[in-house]
Amino acid sequence: MTGRVYELTRDDCWGLLREQELGRLAYHLDGAVQIAPVNYALDGQRIIFRTAEGSKLAGILKDGEVCFEVDTLTDEAAMSVICRGHAFELTGEEALMADQLRLRPWVRTIKNHIVAIEVTQIDGRFFELSKPWAHLLQH
Repeated sequence: MTGRVYELTRDDCWGLLREQELGRLAYHLDGAVQIAPVNYALDGQRIIFRTAEGSKLAGILKDGEVCFEVDTLTDEAAMSVICRGHAFELTGEEALMADQLRLRPWVRTIKNHIVAIEVTQIDGRFFELSKPWAHLLQH
């Protein structure tokens, strides 16, 4: 039987985060929740990403409470990890260490600000997909 849902262990959640490079950042700005894709790398159990001046940085500097989500999908299964934590801009030597991480820009824009998310909560799910409607997609 397919279609089951399992909780991922904490180690499995961190493993999925290590395997991926693109996630979604949810943050507060002007009383509303915003969401944006970011490419990232891990530094231990901190999520690190680069950003330019703009709404993400403004939201983080004003209210660092964030959520970060990563997922994977195949024909048979999906996994999703959600992290909650506090984001803040790195400066000085800490910001320089980002050059040592596997933090690759996906687009050629200048992103001079390095942000870290200190994860306070991490949860994940593994979904066995049954997709009983899949036959409708075949032509």
